[in-house]
Amino acid sequence: MNKKPLYPVKFDPIYQYRLWGGRRLSKLLSKPLPDEDPVGEAWLLSDRKEFSSKIIAGDLKDQTIAQLMKDYPEELMGKFKNRFDHFPLLLKFLDCKEVLSVQVHPSDHQKKYIPVGDTGKTEAWVVLDTEKKSRIYAGLVPGTNADNLKAAIQENSVGEMLHSFIPKPGDGIFIHSGTVHTLKGTLVFEVQENSDVTFRLYDWDRTDAKTGKPRPLQVDEAIACIDFTQVNIGPVKPLKLKVSGYKKERFFNNDHFILWRTESEEIFKAGKSGEPRILVCIEGSCAVKFNGADFQLIKGEVMLLPSSCGVCDVQPFSKVDLFEIAITDRS
Repeated sequence: MNKKPLYPVKFDPIYQYRLWGGRRLSKLLSKPLPDEDPVGEAWLLSDRKEFSSKIIAGDLKDQTIAQLMKDYPEELMGKFKNRFDHFPLLLKFLDCKEVLSVQVHPSDHQKKYIPVGDTGKTEAWVVLDTEKKSRIYAGLVPGTNADNLKAAIQENSVGEMLHSFIPKPGDGIFIHSGTVHTLKGTLVFEVQENSDVTFRLYDWDRTDAKTGKPRPLQVDEAIACIDFTQVNIGPVKPLKLKVSGYKKERFFNNDHFILWRTESEEIFKAGKSGEPRILVCIEGSCAVKFNGADFQLIKGEVMLLPSSCGVCDVQPFSKVDLFEIAITDRS
């Protein structure tokens, strides 16, 4: 069977109900929000078994990222073709109208706490919008240990054990696995390992309106996965790159992903030969040029550049604000 050639592909966002969510994602994405329920997450690119992103246009329309991984391993992944069974990153927008649970994720080596076939979860956020009550909780206050943290849970005083700060748009926050964290009153972009393993340490004594019951906690698992050296986490300082005619910064560079942010009115390049790259449009719109065709990318959309696309020109229609994400090569 002749395979259809790959091209820059866009995916349909997958909305997720969350009791802490709101309705602000309607201002960021063109796809209507479901019903009137609070929507906390839009999964932009997901290769999860239960939620596999679908291509929205072109010859491969309605195929999933899982099908691409199976049918086009080399064309899609390049030098990573034999390294991953699933696309290794999960990308989201989060509308955190109310505070999330206080939570922690295991690291890759904590196999006891990770389902077979899954991974740990290191993640990072870029703040897109805030409000008066915005707060980011990242890391513990110095001196916190398992005993006094357990006591704080019993006394409903966990908030006193968390380091926090008031975020502003443009802040980047790196949440290494094992870091206790939560946030509220913020709209953020999130890039993370392709994992959904979360242990709730505390949920602010609230109930889920849909069930009328508190959500379950996993205190023992959470305590076991906490890295108590992760304290006083604040915004990262982006590395400004030397480019001519536009602004480009690198926010994150770790064992799992790299994220650059480009703001430009002039044509610039994105993608890399031999590996996939992901583009996320935060403001404005642009055309990604490949093989003599223009592939439009507008605010709120994600585009995957397969390895076979290599380096592409990006032509802004006006000023564009674009994230470019790479899988880290530590080989």
